[in-house]
Amino acid sequence: MNGQVFLIGLGLIGGSLALSIREQHPQSRIVGYDINDEQCKLAKMLGVIDEAAETIEAGAKDADLIIIATPVLEVERILTVLETISLKRDVIITDAGSTKLTIVKKAAALKTKGITFIGGHPMAGSHKSGVSAAKTLLFENAFYLLTPEEDIKEEYIAKLQHWLQGTKAKFLVITPEEHDLLTGVISHFPHVIAASLVHQAKLTSQDQKLVTRLAAGGFRDITRIASSSPEMWRDILIHNKDVLLSLFHQWKMEMSKVETMLLEENEEKIYHYFLAAKEFRDELPQKQKGAIPAFYDLFVDVPDYPGIISEVTGYLAKEEISITNIRILETREDINGVLVISFQTEEDRSKAEKCLSTYTTYQTSIGP
Repeated sequence: MNGQVFLIGLGLIGGSLALSIREQHPQSRIVGYDINDEQCKLAKMLGVIDEAAETIEAGAKDADLIIIATPVLEVERILTVLETISLKRDVIITDAGSTKLTIVKKAAALKTKGITFIGGHPMAGSHKSGVSAAKTLLFENAFYLLTPEEDIKEEYIAKLQHWLQGTKAKFLVITPEEHDLLTGVISHFPHVIAASLVHQAKLTSQDQKLVTRLAAGGFRDITRIASSSPEMWRDILIHNKDVLLSLFHQWKMEMSKVETMLLEENEEKIYHYFLAAKEFRDELPQKQKGAIPAFYDLFVDVPDYPGIISEVTGYLAKEEISITNIRILETREDINGVLVISFQTEEDRSKAEKCLSTYTTYQTSIGP
């Protein structure tokens, strides 16, 4: 497909979308804009965009596709700016935000001008940020949610999907209301819970100094998402307030139920409570990408001597295997330590396991 694409926001998501569009539509021209001039310069230098626009108006007026890849509160402001610009009649505008209902409502003014807006949410990410972390296949096999209003013609939805075909994502078309409920349950609310668990641990650590030492294992893993951007989650919570308030109410009722079981010391109910949770969780897809980016852990038993970490990572670097995180669970004199290496894909983890078994005699095992 030929045409001009305008990317507003040249971070990880915007940059990766630009690369995937270029891969599938090499004849298209990609123009980018970011409030950070350095990101624009870097994006052009890396070949992510063809040209950097000095203003939103300059980049938008000749665009066939406009993608807004910014924080959700910023999306609202940009939509207001786009309302004042004379755009192509058949342009499609979409976004990549984590909430949809408020944004779709905000885009209503564009609709009155005959401009097509289709909400979008590519459900993939990375521990890295910025355009330098962008990659063509960031969204491969991830769900890409589209939230068109009922009056949006099918041909426009199909056209947008064609533009985004290079993401190799799995497109799902749902309503904005469904989107905010679903992402509230499986992404937004868990982030709140993770943050609250960390706050609880922090409070306890004031009197129990061992908390921080003991929290270095599984507790750190289950609260990993609490390290996400505070600015981003502030904006998401404000946008998805109604859904989250409803979920908070349900959560209080759930915790009240657990409290009652505990007060009554009802062993059977407690057992079945955990059993039902285990059964449902065990049925969840293991290899699909979801709303929260997964890490794939490889546990490596290593001897405790100087340089062991650089030795292991050196083997992986030689095979060009990228890691997302690395930590030591335990290293004591004369006792093997456990090196936990995290990867962004199952494929990378499998390659790493094979690599280490080829170069060394280290024992490895797959994380849960």
